[in-house]
Amino acid sequence: MITSALLLQYDCGSQYFIRVNHMYIGAVSKRTGLSVKAIRLYEDMGLIRVPLRQGNYRVYTETDVEVLQLIKEAKQLGVTLNRLKGVIRYRDGDVDWDRIHCFLLDVRQQLMAEHALLEQKIKRVELCLRSMDSCPQTA
Repeated sequence: MITSALLLQYDCGSQYFIRVNHMYIGAVSKRTGLSVKAIRLYEDMGLIRVPLRQGNYRVYTETDVEVLQLIKEAKQLGVTLNRLKGVIRYRDGDVDWDRIHCFLLDVRQQLMAEHALLEQKIKRVELCLRSMDSCPQTA
């Protein structure tokens, strides 16, 4: 279930509204494709901030969802949770996206190096296959 709260603030006598969307853990699970158990594990590991509570319920923000999606993507790329734990940091309550950006550049560089190694291995296999094709077949 998604809930939204409207906060009323005053600025020199004039009023304006700020809309803040909050989600419960079930909605976050559906949006991210992560299990509730995984989300709680990431909280316990410090990968996402401990969410605020609304009564007995954890209340997540859009930023929490973005970090969880990042974690999911990084895991699919082979990044370990322990490595992510060293990357995802909060500064004054906000995610340090600059740090994450640098990390993603590093991941891209590593994947490119792995790709180059795979290309070399493929060329070696193709060379072996070509040399086998020129050999007489024996029955």
